Amino acid sequence: MKNYADKFHMTPEQSLFLAKKKWDENVYCGMRMENRAVTFPQTKTILQGINVPSVQLTDIQAILNMRDAWSFLLGSVRQSVDLDYLCKLNDYIARGEALEWGKLRTGSVMISGTEYLPPVPSAEMVGAELSAILDADVTATAKALEAFAWGARGQFFWDGNKRTGMTLANKILLAAGVGFLTIPERCMEQFNTLLVGYYDSGYSEGLKDFLYENTIQGIEG
Repeated sequence: MKNYADKFHMTPEQSLFLAKKKWDENVYCGMRMENRAVTFPQTKTILQGINVPSVQLTDIQAILNMRDAWSFLLGSVRQSVDLDYLCKLNDYIARGEALEWGKLRTGSVMISGTEYLPPVPSAEMVGAELSAILDADVTATAKALEAFAWGARGQFFWDGNKRTGMTLANKILLAAGVGFLTIPERCMEQFNTLLVGYYDSGYSEGLKDFLYENTIQGIEG
């Protein structure tokens, strides 16, 4: 696992302030990662509890699912991360969108744009790999980037894998006070290109380098 220096060193109060200030951007990022036809103003309006008739009900549900996942994250920033925690994130994020949510998938899936076929996961495998990431002798930033890449390519759930991986990465970053990860819309095309390349090759360094340089925000001082 490649190491990355932590860009920020925030107090718990600063970390929580940043998360509360930026979480709507992260919800929108999740929608764009899934190529959903919603704008940031529409997303923000729905998060404020106001109906937007032009947005499809499935997109509204996806936004509200991400809202609930972030509410859970903000209430559990100090909680330890394990397989149960990962499944809980997916439970919120993929609710009503998949064959099952909050449970590891039991069948094969395909990923658009690549011929890579992720293996069917087992609880033992996923739990051990997650523990290895969290216990590695690297920075919290390195663990967060690795966790996102691992979750995206592993496709451990029937749906919501990128969003689950991104939320897990933010849990790691915020708990350590080292930043917040969200992909700006101007970077989304390059992100998708690098992600497909990673699916094909299995080498995550190019994707993680890009995320490190372009997606981590924080509070200075």
